[in-house]
Amino acid sequence: MRKEKTIGLLLITGAIGVFIPYAVLATTFEYPDILRQDTGVILNKFRDGGSSLILTWWAFAMLGLPLLIAYILIGQKFEQRLGFIKWVTMFGVISGVVQIIALLRWVFVVPTLVNSYISGDEAAKSAAIISFKTVHQFGGVLLGEHIGQLFTIIWTIMMSYAFLRLNVFSKWVSWLGMAAAVIYLLAQAELFSTVIPGFPVWDLAGLVGSTLWLIWLVILGIKFLQLSNKP
Repeated sequence: MRKEKTIGLLLITGAIGVFIPYAVLATTFEYPDILRQDTGVILNKFRDGGSSLILTWWAFAMLGLPLLIAYILIGQKFEQRLGFIKWVTMFGVISGVVQIIALLRWVFVVPTLVNSYISGDEAAKSAAIISFKTVHQFGGVLLGEHIGQLFTIIWTIMMSYAFLRLNVFSKWVSWLGMAAAVIYLLAQAELFSTVIPGFPVWDLAGLVGSTLWLIWLVILGIKFLQLSNKP
């Protein structure tokens, strides 16, 4: 199988793999709006979700793995033609790893805090709330949403620029990737609002940016598949 076909299949599989559990969480767990609710609301909602919710979070973390492999293969394919692609690939891989770690807190950390909150005494409940806020802010906001998404945005912009420089695909493919990344970048304001009251936020930036980014990945995957069919 040609490398272009492998890349195309990985991009499409990874994008769809991320979208499916995301859609399930949006329906069953009110994600991502639930993330900014009071801690008690989040923990009770998580308890109501049971084992299926935990497994959905695990799927959300793991089904994006094909994207990491695609980042590496894309880097290997083009790094000899543009020097900066090697470090851009590093940003892409780091983005995926930290987001996986951040998502897995819902699988291996949050359930224990939920148990303490639901079945413990007042002291245990207070400790669970404080622990959740700390884990949520560090693992979720700092690692997953800030570093993970910011590095994803850097990878997207720089690879889109590389595709333009190398004239690999039609120019609109690169411009779509850059547009998605810029909108996605605006979602970073919501993270600063968690520590800076009144920080200006566009509520739809995360949804619009991430959706466009996933669509771009699918289109990119299709373009690589088409590239593999050329003699």
